[in-house]
Amino acid sequence: MLGTALENVRATTPLVHCITNYVTVNDCANALLACGGSPIMADDENDAPAITQICGGLVLNIGTLNARTVATMHKAGKVAGELGHTIVLDPVGAGASAMRTETAAALIDELPITVVRGNMSEIKALTGAAAATRGVDANPDDAVTDENLAEVAAIVRELAAKLGCVVAVTGAIDLVATADRALAVRNGRPIMGKITGTGCMLDTIIAAYVATNPEHALEATAAAIAGWGLAGEVAEGRMGELDGNASFRTYLIDAAYNMTADQLMNGAQIEEL
Repeated sequence: MLGTALENVRATTPLVHCITNYVTVNDCANALLACGGSPIMADDENDAPAITQICGGLVLNIGTLNARTVATMHKAGKVAGELGHTIVLDPVGAGASAMRTETAAALIDELPITVVRGNMSEIKALTGAAAATRGVDANPDDAVTDENLAEVAAIVRELAAKLGCVVAVTGAIDLVATADRALAVRNGRPIMGKITGTGCMLDTIIAAYVATNPEHALEATAAAIAGWGLAGEVAEGRMGELDGNASFRTYLIDAAYNMTADQLMNGAQIEEL
């Protein structure tokens, strides 16, 4: 249903409320527009609950965390949960500080999260298996490889069962899992890690895909991740001798904007584990 997932986003233009990293908020909005959704940003606790009511999805990204936005996330998340909206949580830097780890855990405990997306270090921190993360980046020791793929997939399925939601781990090899299924996604390019916010942007795209394909949250999440990785491949292919990461950022959003259902179906590299 890869092509169908994209077509459903484009056909319905889901409105997604993003409480996200202020370092990347503009790129998040543009990436969501490129994939066919519509962004709205509100992070005041007196405003956010009303905004959430008119949306189909909510993104909670703790990348630039402060006490004010934590309260807002809980209030908006409560409204989204009551309305049955898609909620995507990005536990940025979980394991790097007590505040980040505790905030992510509290959001998971108190809200009906639909998808948790993070790097392997952040996901392991949520399970209590990681000693530390490398800032907001994955610890090199937590890299997902062909050699440890089965082991990591088991960890991710276990967390998905515990949380009752889809868990997505992004990295060199991406993993998307529920309690009883795990998919590996092999799209993307290393240069995607050379610009700030590719993960934050992906959060918004996942929210749009899942909000418009609610009965297939696992597949919709995998489709969003594969499509974003494929956009990275297309973007890198456009780069000339004098292009750098700033050009790549523009080409990446362009590639997402021009993505077709056929391109996604033919280019996605997804395998069931």
